[in-house]
Amino acid sequence: MSPDSQPNWRDHGVKVIPGSQLDPNTPQTPGMARAAAITHARAGANKLWAGTVTIDADAKTGAHHHGELESVIYVVSGRARMRWGDSLEFVADAGPGDFIFVPPFVPHQEINASQTEALNWVLVRSGQDPIVINLDIESAEPPEIVRWIDPLHPAP
Repeated sequence: MSPDSQPNWRDHGVKVIPGSQLDPNTPQTPGMARAAAITHARAGANKLWAGTVTIDADAKTGAHHHGELESVIYVVSGRARMRWGDSLEFVADAGPGDFIFVPPFVPHQEINASQTEALNWVLVRSGQDPIVINLDIESAEPPEIVRWIDPLHPAP
């Protein structure tokens, strides 16, 4: 686009992707169902990917990581339990309204901590590559609980 031309905001502006039209044709991990909403093909995004995840009641995913990608999870409904580490030796829980950050290359597993309610969240990743590296990890039992403690959230 030349500096003198006007942007075509109609075709290259805001995109609305209806929730009923998400694309399940994305790499999967056993135990969860991912569906893409924001991708380059669907919305023109170049630097991020966004979609939804559903984990059935009392289910857990296989261990995996997403390579160099950063992931942000927003819990919409249900009770999430995250395990991570070389032996999935750490654990933390999150509920509706909570955000979860997963750094690059961190082996992790998502668990639905409810025996009766599905776990639903929105997932945003820092890139377009659909990187899902499924891992064969022997799980540590019991995991170490990690509480959210920082200058704004002191230890209980």
